[in-house]
Amino acid sequence: MAKKEKVVEVNSSNQVVLDKSDTMGPWQIAWNRFRKNKIAMAGLIIFALIVLAVIFVPMLSGVHVNDYDFAAKNLAPSAEHWLGTDEQGRDVFFRLFLGGRISILVGVFAATLTVLFGCVIGGIAGYYGGWIDNLLMRFAEIVYSLPFAPLILVIASIMMWTPSEIKMYLVSFLIGILSWPGLARLVRGQILSLREQEYMQACEALGLSDFSKIFKHLIPNVLSMIIVNATLSMASAILTEAGLSFLGMGVTQPTPSWGNLMELARTSVVFQNYPWQWMPAGIMCLLTVVSINLIGEGLRDAFDPKDIR
Repeated sequence: MAKKEKVVEVNSSNQVVLDKSDTMGPWQIAWNRFRKNKIAMAGLIIFALIVLAVIFVPMLSGVHVNDYDFAAKNLAPSAEHWLGTDEQGRDVFFRLFLGGRISILVGVFAATLTVLFGCVIGGIAGYYGGWIDNLLMRFAEIVYSLPFAPLILVIASIMMWTPSEIKMYLVSFLIGILSWPGLARLVRGQILSLREQEYMQACEALGLSDFSKIFKHLIPNVLSMIIVNATLSMASAILTEAGLSFLGMGVTQPTPSWGNLMELARTSVVFQNYPWQWMPAGIMCLLTVVSINLIGEGLRDAFDPKDIR
C-alpha cells in the first residue's frame, strides 16, 4: 500500500511529528493509472456513450420492434427516419440501438458465465491440488481442445428453430460454457502460489471453511486479472454472436441484433443500393469491440504490479 506522509507542528516547542498518513489502496492506484491512459479513457467514454444510447434510444423513440409500414419500405435517411427504413418499412435507427442492446447483453451474459465457471473451477483446482486439480484441469483441457467455431456452429444450427425471444440466452450460454478454460487455468496458477502465503496460514489457524478461504480470501486477490479477462471475453462474445447471427444461427428476426442487421448485406441488392440498412450495425459493432478492447488493455496496464508510473 502506497503512503503519503504529512509533517505537522504539534506544540509550541517546535516539535514535529508524522501526522496520520493519507493512504491509497491498490484500487485507487489502479484508477489513477487508468485515468492517465488517454487511449483507455477514450475507449471507456465511447463504450459508456454506446451503452447509454442502446438503453435510452429504444425507450424514447416510441417505436415497437414489430412496427411494419410496407408503404415506406427502403426509404433513404431523412428527418423522419434518421437511418432510413428496411425492406419491411421498419425504422433502422430504432432497430440499430435495440439490436445493440441485445448484442451487448449477449456479451455480458457470456462473460459472466465465463468468469463464473473459470473462477469456481480454477479456484477449487488451485486450492485443493492433488487428484481434484488433475480431474478438473483434464476436464478443462478437454473443453479447451474442442474446436470452438465448428462446435458452436453445429450446436447453433441444431437450435435454429428455437423461439427468437430465448435465442439470445441460449447463444450466451453456448459461448460462456465453451470459453472458461483459459480463465480457469489462469486463476488456478495464481491460487497455487497465493495459498502458500502467510495470510492463508492465519485463515487456517482461525478455522475458516474451505469455501471462505477460496471465495473470500483467494479469489479477491486475483480479481484484477479476472476483470481484465472479463472485458476481453465480452468483446469476443459480441463478435461471436455477430458472426452467428450473420449466418442465421444466432439471434433471429424479428428480434434485432447487430449480427442479423449486417446479415441484410448478404443480399446483393441491399448491399449495393441500401447501405444504411447494414453499414451502421457494422460500424457500431466495430466501435463497441474496439472500445472494450481498449478498456481491457488499459485495465491490464493499470493493474500491472511491475508498472511504477
